[in-house]
Amino acid sequence: MPVRSFADNQLLDRVQRETLRYFWEFAHPQSGLALDRSIAGQFGPDALAVGGSGFGLMALLVGIERGWLKRQDVLERLETVLLFLEKADRFHGAFPHFLHGVTGQTIPMTSKDNGGDIVETAFLIAGLLAVRRYFSKAAPREAALRDKITALWHGVEWNWYTHQTTDTLYWHWSPDQYWVMNFPVIGWDECLIAYILAAGSPTFPIQKSVYDQCWVGSPTFRNGKRFYDIELLLGPDYGGQMCFAHYSFLGVDPRGLTDRYADYFQQNKAHALIQRAHAIANPHGWKGYGADCWGMTASDDDRGYNQHAPDNDFGVISPTAALSSMPYVPEEAMAVLHGLRRHPPERIWSDRGFVDAFCESRNWYAPTTLAIDQGPIVVMIENHRSGLLWSLLMSCPEVLTGLKNLGFRSPHIAG
Repeated sequence: MPVRSFADNQLLDRVQRETLRYFWEFAHPQSGLALDRSIAGQFGPDALAVGGSGFGLMALLVGIERGWLKRQDVLERLETVLLFLEKADRFHGAFPHFLHGVTGQTIPMTSKDNGGDIVETAFLIAGLLAVRRYFSKAAPREAALRDKITALWHGVEWNWYTHQTTDTLYWHWSPDQYWVMNFPVIGWDECLIAYILAAGSPTFPIQKSVYDQCWVGSPTFRNGKRFYDIELLLGPDYGGQMCFAHYSFLGVDPRGLTDRYADYFQQNKAHALIQRAHAIANPHGWKGYGADCWGMTASDDDRGYNQHAPDNDFGVISPTAALSSMPYVPEEAMAVLHGLRRHPPERIWSDRGFVDAFCESRNWYAPTTLAIDQGPIVVMIENHRSGLLWSLLMSCPEVLTGLKNLGFRSPHIAG
C-alpha cells in the first residue's frame, strides 16, 4: 500500500478508535455483547445482534493491538461473554438472530423466525475463532477461554441445517415452526463464511455437494457481465449491497483466494469500483454523489431499513460501505473518508463513530449506529493496515480445512 501521511494515519486511528466504542463502552452491560442498534428499535433495548457481536469481538482485538484496550480488560469482558453464550438459547447449536441481553432468550424476528439462524451464527463463530487464536497463551484463564469457544464451535450442527438429508443449506430452523421459512443460503451474497465453517466443522460438517448445489448452483451466483465497464464475475447485477464484500471477509483473507469461479479479491474490488462508478454517473441525480461520496449497503434510511445498492438506489449513502472497502480500494475509500468531513460534524458523527447512513437530497442523517455496520469499519480498516484479523482466522486449521474442502486455493493453504 502507498505510504500514508501522518494526518491520514491519525484520521484512521480516530475512526477506528471512536467506532470501537460501540462494542466496548456501549456494549450490553450484562452480557458484554453488542446491542443491535444504538437507539432501541422494534426489538427492544436489550436486543443483541448475534452476527454484529461476532464483528465486535474482532474489533476488540484491534483495540488491544492498537493499545486502546488492555488485554486483561478484554479477557475479563470475554469471560462474561462466554458465560452468557453458554447459557443462551441455541437450536441444534445455532444461535438465533437476536438474543435478549439479560435472559439469553430468543427475541423472535417474526413468529416463524424464532429459532436458529445459521448465518448469524457463522458471523459469531468466526469472531470467536479469531479470539481463540489471539488469546493463545498458556495461562489458565486464556486456556479456559479457548476451551469454552471450542465447545460452542463444536456444538453447531451445521449439517442439521440441511435437513440432514438434502443438498441445500437452510438459513433458519424453528422449534415449533420447523422448516416453514424454507429459505436456502444461496450465492452470491454475504454468507460465504457459513459454508466455509460448515465445511470445516470437525463435528457436524456439510458435504461439498451442498455448496455445489445450493451456493454455486444458484442462478444468482455467476454474473460475468460488465457494469460501468467493470467486469463482475459473481452476484447480482451491479454487485448488490456492499456488505457482500465485507462480512465473510472480515476474517477470511481474499488476497490470492481463488477457485474455478473467481479471484475473490478482484471480485470484491470490482464490486466497490462499480459502486463508486455508479455514484459518479449518478443516474438519478442525487445530491452529493461523487468520487468522495459513494457506497450503499443494508442500513437504516429515512423510511426505515433497506438493502441499498445501485439497482435499489434511494439516495442513501452508508459510510460503512466505502470505509469497510478500504482493503480493496484504499485511495477511493480514503477519498470518501475525507469527503465525510465536509458534512456538519454534529450530524455525521456520533459518540460511536459515523452515523449509519445519510441522504443529502432529503437532508436526512441517521440518529442511529448499527452493530453490523460499525464492526466492519474497525475490522476492515485494520485488515488494510496490518492484516490482523485475516492472519488470525486464516491460522485456524478448521477454516483452512473448510476452504480446501470447498475447492479454494489460498497462499495460506499448504500444497
